[in-house]
Amino acid sequence: MNVDLAVAAYAEPTHGAVLRTIIADDERLAREKLRKLLASEPGIQIVAECSDGEQTLLALREFGADLIILDVQMPTMDGFEVLSHLTPDEIPAIIFATAYDKYALRAFEAHALDYLLKPFDQGRLHSALERARMELGRSRDREITRRILSLLERVKNGAEQPSPVLRLVIREKGRIVFLNLDEVEWIEASANYVRLHAGKESHLFRETISRIAERLDPDHFIRIHRSTIVDLRKIKELIPVNSGEYIVVLKNGKELSCSRGYRSALQNVIQKHS
Repeated sequence: MNVDLAVAAYAEPTHGAVLRTIIADDERLAREKLRKLLASEPGIQIVAECSDGEQTLLALREFGADLIILDVQMPTMDGFEVLSHLTPDEIPAIIFATAYDKYALRAFEAHALDYLLKPFDQGRLHSALERARMELGRSRDREITRRILSLLERVKNGAEQPSPVLRLVIREKGRIVFLNLDEVEWIEASANYVRLHAGKESHLFRETISRIAERLDPDHFIRIHRSTIVDLRKIKELIPVNSGEYIVVLKNGKELSCSRGYRSALQNVIQKHS
């Protein structure tokens, strides 16, 4: 390569899946700190460190990394400009790391997996890397890329149709969480908010349950109560009770009530998928 690109010569980890990672930040101290934090994480191989947009673009094309930890503001090209010069096949999983929260929406639109606000610690970085591992494990076949290409094709042909939201950007406790709706098991109303339950975590999102229901994929999510939505794929069994209602049992053991007013809709969806 004809740029001053620092290529890491670290030994490749021998256990588990290896994430070939590029660090892109114009501040030397920020790169050094990130390198030290990554050294404590298993299965990370740093293949390049870049200090400006041009280096970053060349490194992405040269090394075909799995993951990039990308600053927004850099010389020659900012992080978003770098991504705009790449084809979908060239774009790896993206974690933005920046001192500014104003770019969060653009990061979401760029399909970033996470958005780290500086200064961040080992725990926050670890959480972002775990999210990257999970997403890459599910998407090795570039399913996200195919969806993007399909959407672009519909837009170009003037046939774009409203499509269900796939992810939400949630601001909580001084951080920004990118939540894939495939991770959500059930949703409950909480005044002008909804609480999204995903595994051992739950996230509070400012939206009414009626509005969030309109944004979800109706083939996957169904309202079973005026204050409850569930992912059909997470249901283990239905138990009828004397009142004409159902107890909906999720795969994680959680029991939810399906009221009579929503029972027929649930039955219709079950018949459709049976």
